[in-house]
Amino acid sequence: MTDQPLAGRTVIDLTTALAGPYATLLLAGLGATVIKVENPATGGDSARNNAPYVGRDGLSLAREDADDMSVSMLVRGRNKQSVTLNLKNPRALAVFADLVRDADVVVENYSPGVTQRLGIDYAAVRELNPKIVYTSISGFGAQGGPGSGKAMDSIIQALSGVMMTAGEPDEGPVRFGLPVGDMLAPLFAVIGTVSALLQAEHTGEGQHVDVSMLGALTSLVACEPFDAFDAVGLPQRTGSMVPRLAPFGILPAADGHLALCAPTDGFAHGVLRAIGRPDLIDDARFRNRDQRVRHADELHELIRQWCRARPLAEVIDAFTAEGVPAAEVREPRDAVRDPLVRKREEVVPVTHPRYGDVADLAATGVPIRFSSARAGFDRPAPGLGEHNDAVYRERLGYSEDELAGLAADAVI
Repeated sequence: MTDQPLAGRTVIDLTTALAGPYATLLLAGLGATVIKVENPATGGDSARNNAPYVGRDGLSLAREDADDMSVSMLVRGRNKQSVTLNLKNPRALAVFADLVRDADVVVENYSPGVTQRLGIDYAAVRELNPKIVYTSISGFGAQGGPGSGKAMDSIIQALSGVMMTAGEPDEGPVRFGLPVGDMLAPLFAVIGTVSALLQAEHTGEGQHVDVSMLGALTSLVACEPFDAFDAVGLPQRTGSMVPRLAPFGILPAADGHLALCAPTDGFAHGVLRAIGRPDLIDDARFRNRDQRVRHADELHELIRQWCRARPLAEVIDAFTAEGVPAAEVREPRDAVRDPLVRKREEVVPVTHPRYGDVADLAATGVPIRFSSARAGFDRPAPGLGEHNDAVYRERLGYSEDELAGLAADAVI
């Protein structure tokens, strides 16, 4: 689509698993031509082997047919072109050079040191294309990290401190169900990549964009002053309620749970009216925020008992009628089917390249709406090496004999 913000930009995607492919997915959704480089010797991106799979008969836990494709790849591979290239083969360097010579961006998420050993690091690529933006996503940064330097999402969550911001004070650490470490770093990587592209337009030179999963997640932990809370005696872990913002938290209704957010005087007084206790608005314990924080447990218990005795819909209606922010706590399967996010294409159907839309499965869209541009996906995930001919022959001009020779030598 020529009306997309990154139309005309070419990205060489050297990523695998989640963090890197999510970054390049967003770049593809913004209109960049993303050429996904996959190693034929290992079966390509590791996400291709993530259960469950989608095939002719729907979902399955094991691959049963050659056309079966993992849900992970169906989601993360959209709008990308797949080529095979074994970068460990010495002959691959010449092919890689041809790919990056006219590209705008390279994105990689290898462990630190790997790209240098392969001869595809920023210094090598810059010699070929000084204007290239070379984006690295790693666990600890391009300089490497502790131990093996390898990072998984749970490792990053553990080291960032985020596991000790959720849960009850007397419980063990809480691992977020959503892989926040893996999914936050790509957002900063895309911001950095687009920023570097804008700068390159003025300077004529690209640069190395270096994003670490640990740094990205820890920076958000530092955005909330947990160390200051600790210093003044406010608990960092408060479970379902947040006393420093009282009334604020997750409350049980008779048939579900709701989120209640009423940190201001106006909202808090609306809560008291909603539960039939307007007489408490002028109570010294609840009149202003500081007093409500001091008496948070008492206030929350009062609201909790009222909510618990009533259906969820009735509770939410009562709060919203008073202008108080309140909402149902949804299951993920219900949240991704919200008509609003579907209409805005922030969540879209999963599409199999051969069998079309997969009934009742949802995938991420590009959650950005532009007034004069288009963002989104219009092509399903590719098969391994599906675009070898289009990229190597049509784009780079390789002859049939050259392609046959590269295939015979297991380069592609």
